[in-house]
Amino acid sequence: MRRRPISSSSTSNPSSSHEAGDMSGVDKGLQAKDSIGITKRSGYVILALFVLIINGSWAVHRYQFESMPVPLTADQAGKRGFSEKEAIKHVKALTELGPHPVGSDALDLALQYVLAASENIKKMAHWEVDVQVDFFHAQSGANRLVSGLFKGKTLVYSDLKHIILRILPKYASEAGENAILVSSHIDTVFSAEGAGDCSSCVAVMLELARGISHWAHGFKNAVIFLFNTGEEDGLNGAHSFITQHPWSSTICMAIDLEAMGIGGKSAIFQAGPHPWAIENFAMVAKYPSGQIIAQDLFASGVIKSATDFQVYKEVAGLSGLDFAYTDNSAVYHTKNDKLKLLKPGSLQHLGENMLAFLLQAGASSHLPKGEAVEANEKTIHDTAIFFDILGTYMIVFRQRFANMLYNSVIMQSLLIWTTSLLMGGYSAAISLVLSCSAIILMWILSLSFSTAVAFVLPLISSSPVPYVSSPWLVIGLFAAPALLGAFTGQHLGYLILQRYLLNVVCKRKPNLSPVTQVDLAKLDAERWLFKAGLVQWLVLLIIGNYYKIKSSYLALVWLVSPAFAYGLLEATLSPARLPKPLKTLTLLMGLSLPFLISAGMFIRLAGSIIGIAVRFERNPGSAPEWLGNIMLAIYIAVIICLALVYLLSYVHFSGAKLPIIIATCILFGFSFAAVLSGIVPPFTEDTARAINVVHVVDTTEYGENQEPSSYISLFSTTPGKLTKEVEHIGEGFICGRDKVFDFVTFSVHYGCWTQNDAGSGWSKSDIPTLHVESDIKGTDRITQVSIDTKVSTRWSLAINTEEIEDFKVKENSEELVPFDEKSSIDGWHIIQFSGGRNAPTRFDLTLFWVKNSTRLTHKEDGRLLKLRTDLDRLTPKAEKVLMKLPPWCSLFGKSTSPHTLAFLSSLPVNF
Repeated sequence: MRRRPISSSSTSNPSSSHEAGDMSGVDKGLQAKDSIGITKRSGYVILALFVLIINGSWAVHRYQFESMPVPLTADQAGKRGFSEKEAIKHVKALTELGPHPVGSDALDLALQYVLAASENIKKMAHWEVDVQVDFFHAQSGANRLVSGLFKGKTLVYSDLKHIILRILPKYASEAGENAILVSSHIDTVFSAEGAGDCSSCVAVMLELARGISHWAHGFKNAVIFLFNTGEEDGLNGAHSFITQHPWSSTICMAIDLEAMGIGGKSAIFQAGPHPWAIENFAMVAKYPSGQIIAQDLFASGVIKSATDFQVYKEVAGLSGLDFAYTDNSAVYHTKNDKLKLLKPGSLQHLGENMLAFLLQAGASSHLPKGEAVEANEKTIHDTAIFFDILGTYMIVFRQRFANMLYNSVIMQSLLIWTTSLLMGGYSAAISLVLSCSAIILMWILSLSFSTAVAFVLPLISSSPVPYVSSPWLVIGLFAAPALLGAFTGQHLGYLILQRYLLNVVCKRKPNLSPVTQVDLAKLDAERWLFKAGLVQWLVLLIIGNYYKIKSSYLALVWLVSPAFAYGLLEATLSPARLPKPLKTLTLLMGLSLPFLISAGMFIRLAGSIIGIAVRFERNPGSAPEWLGNIMLAIYIAVIICLALVYLLSYVHFSGAKLPIIIATCILFGFSFAAVLSGIVPPFTEDTARAINVVHVVDTTEYGENQEPSSYISLFSTTPGKLTKEVEHIGEGFICGRDKVFDFVTFSVHYGCWTQNDAGSGWSKSDIPTLHVESDIKGTDRITQVSIDTKVSTRWSLAINTEEIEDFKVKENSEELVPFDEKSSIDGWHIIQFSGGRNAPTRFDLTLFWVKNSTRLTHKEDGRLLKLRTDLDRLTPKAEKVLMKLPPWCSLFGKSTSPHTLAFLSSLPVNF
């Protein structure tokens, strides 16, 4: 039977550190009881708490991110509602066309389908609603963004076509002066049919437009639906609309629909800068979903991607919302972005949320004006912080309020700590330092254990990322070692802290029995560790508040809720009471709200990091194979140290220490064995490795007496060697790092190549040319170069900015890229061109050399210009390789990657 513990209270509570006072009366009162020990906390209670947290976190994640609304039929939705069953017909029709990149016949068919659907919406609209359909053919243009993924590049486009719907009340002409833009893209990358990215978005927009066409007679604002093309090659569709279409001047707010996976809940991951849109969305959305931490990560560059929303904010000065599907992000831009993986309810979720928001915004008289939301001091303070709770409620508050709230909590916390340390004296200060040292040890060992596994995985597995197709493996591979390290580090700190507190107890209470003194020191150490967890979150809140990190609300929640529970159930101002064991209720009360708000999001971010591993290497082979594992391991260790710091403080004075060590070792052992044995494949047909197969015709050294070099290049953005894939394909591939293949927009440092039977399928007439028309030397050296890309309307040109100060590009005497200041990356400025089938292929490039250059040597490769032209054409050899490609592999496309046939050319500095 468990003995009753000594009646006591914390001597180390920030509000009750009074051990320095006269305790003789207490000591006398305890003399009769000094033989009574304090029973350890039950190990079963601790294990039950771990089980509760693990299962509770998973339940929160499932409810917040995986519970979907029931798809409605047309009859259930009615003519004014949203029907997923109708929207999915559009997805099916578009995906049946196969991949439809810019310039393809399939894209023309997709445009015609959307145009026909739009005309049908116009035909069936309410008689008091005016639906205008415009098939817009954009002229040539250039887009240079100052931040993000396309920094240091000029994006040039031509012959782009868009479908635009404008819906407004027929008898309120003033409504056309203010419009809400809803935008997404029809085009796909060449490697995917695009069920998620972004046929699902197009389908939602078409069904929304149908519903809005029966509501808009009561609107005060127009709603414009933009179905653009050219997004996948550099956000060109959005830029051409904003800069060329007459309706763009009426837009007050922009809503962008995107996909970085396939299906699931479409969440807001960017909002603002004006808070009107997110505040009104939170008020009316039926299933609100969005996290400000995603916006922080996106803005920081951690997520290497870009959406049309950047154009609307940066070029047009608009505020609004950016939505994205993120389920199963490993299939992004691969063959598995297909209809069968689109989760039922995904379109219904986004559609109902958007319909409610558009009804609210369309009838509003207070839309924020585009030019009025340019960044200034007031706008910065009024930006919104937002997050959803279980996908049911959305909390939104402004940065100005957050500043006041955070400053208030920080000042009160510092005041309490200062007061308690002054009252507790020297021993309290030392105890605080030692308890914080325990937290530091927890971080060090947790990170060390998990990253050690990250380093080892590439050595024992066929793939450095063996968990991509089975994400649950990361629990054993990284979470278990991270937890073991966190517990070990904190326990070492606990033992040091306990020893110090035992000396303090022995000096102040020499009349107590040694057993009681030891138990009191253990209880005091337990409390100090709990309070050190509060200090950890307080430090994060101070840092976040200083740098105005919007997701600092997480630190606030994880600080205030446990502190409130501790103050309510544990703290005392009486110096005549000694410490008791921390109550289980304190932990449950203190952690309920933090886990409810953040547990699902923590799991979701881990899944996103796993999905990104498929396309981790922008320059294949340039990064160590373990780097992606390190990032995932660090993330998991950080989450464990942050979220379990309070729970771990309960473990040291309990019988759960050994079971926790054994359980984590067993879990790690099983996961490690599964990877080592190869039982669990790293990739499957539905979660494939990203591969590129390119027939390269390299004319870099092409001369009168030398034939172009022709070969098949095989490389992967997924970390790891291609040995297994090459064995499956055959065809004489050689793999290694002996050659660095320069594809202009990126370089392949590890890849495979073969020249067997690579001489057919292309013609010398397809080879692009760079011809120097004139070269005027002198103080202001100017060189005229003509560019002929022959049959290619998708090409990339790199200009050596160590030699060239500026340049301009013309097409048929029309200036596409003017003379002005241009940024560069690694000494090169990149021009990426993408156009339709009727886009021009001849250009005039004027180069203005650096004046009075003092450099004695040129770049090591000695090239002034580097050109790559792409063709979406399969040569016999490339087709043969693709037919033999393993089922666990998929072609991967992005704005910088070549198609299946690429020509490389260059112009030397000393031409």
